[in-house]
Amino acid sequence: MASFVRITLDDRVYLAEEGAQLVAAAKECGVYIPTLCNYPGIPPKGACRICTVLVNGIPHTACTTKVVEDMNVVTTTPELEAFRTSIVEILLAEGNHFCPICERSGNCELQALAYRYRVPVSSFPYLFPTRDVEAWHPKLIKDHNRCIQCKRCIRGIHNAKGQAIFAFGKRGDKVVINIDRETSRDISDELAQQAMDICPVGAILRKGKGFDTPIGRRTYDHAPIGSEVAP
Repeated sequence: MASFVRITLDDRVYLAEEGAQLVAAAKECGVYIPTLCNYPGIPPKGACRICTVLVNGIPHTACTTKVVEDMNVVTTTPELEAFRTSIVEILLAEGNHFCPICERSGNCELQALAYRYRVPVSSFPYLFPTRDVEAWHPKLIKDHNRCIQCKRCIRGIHNAKGQAIFAFGKRGDKVVINIDRETSRDISDELAQQAMDICPVGAILRKGKGFDTPIGRRTYDHAPIGSEVAP
């Protein structure tokens, strides 16, 4: 049976399930904490850091922090908002994100966060890296230009044997996330679609399926990211 404890979120006291993921508990309480690498149902990683909050005055990633009795959480300050804005700007500058021609435009979480934090253009110099597009797979395309290395695909997409179908390649600042040739060999159309859906940007696309949601009907065309959580 679930045990509930009192926690403070932005100076308001709530009841939350003890041991629950803080970012999920905050959402249940109507408090939005932005995330990019976190995804319901898969183990948290704390890779993107955009969910950083202050827990009893100390920075923590909300996706990897568990709810405990009497924790005092501050989810937004001018410093935290500036930090999050910088993360979005760095991710935009580090890759090649050409939103107008991207299949995920309007459904992209990075793009939606850029709108939320009013980032029309990054304040960091664009790197314009030379990156490949993997198109050898019969069902998937992996566009390394758009990948933000959130690791959602590695953690959340597995074949029938429980093996990850995405894996790291190369090292250091050259590291990439590739489609594994062996473990992805016989994936179903459903799993290919799941791989596309779990990606927060347009780095994983299912072949034969694109631009089927017209402008005006996309996820963030009518409401900004986080609007499903009460203000």
